[in-house]
Amino acid sequence: MRPKGKAEELERRRRRAADLLREGRSVTQVAFIVGAGTGTVSTWKKRLDQNGDAALDAKPHPGPAPRLTWGQKQRLLKMLAKGARHHGWLADLWTLSRVAELIRRKFSVDYDPSSVWHILRGLGWTAQKPEQVAREADEAAMEHWRRHRWPRIKKGDRVG
Repeated sequence: MRPKGKAEELERRRRRAADLLREGRSVTQVAFIVGAGTGTVSTWKKRLDQNGDAALDAKPHPGPAPRLTWGQKQRLLKMLAKGARHHGWLADLWTLSRVAELIRRKFSVDYDPSSVWHILRGLGWTAQKPEQVAREADEAAMEHWRRHRWPRIKKGDRVG
């Protein structure tokens, strides 16, 4: 499995490992220092011995290029922070369908709502459930009950 991190960061890690190996450190020591497995460092060492420094070059990230750029994703975050109402929805709740629609409107990029979840996760968003509040709820009456009636019930007094 490919480790997390940008290709350039991973290349720097491989090059650091190569420098340590050239210094005469053992595969086990290098693996510990750079935070990789010993098998991985052994593979790097073998590639380095066979093909030189070019073997440690960064490889392009597998898969298609993202349809939204990093800058567009940052703009999307700012738009999401303003809330759904700001963008024309009646309830201030972001759903995957709404986010997909917002991306389509603002960036002219179509995403299936199920794919939007991957973008949001990558931006640090988590699934949220709206707090359920009864329409008939009377906040003043509930606060009065919490302050005056609940303490007596909690103490075991009989409430009449």
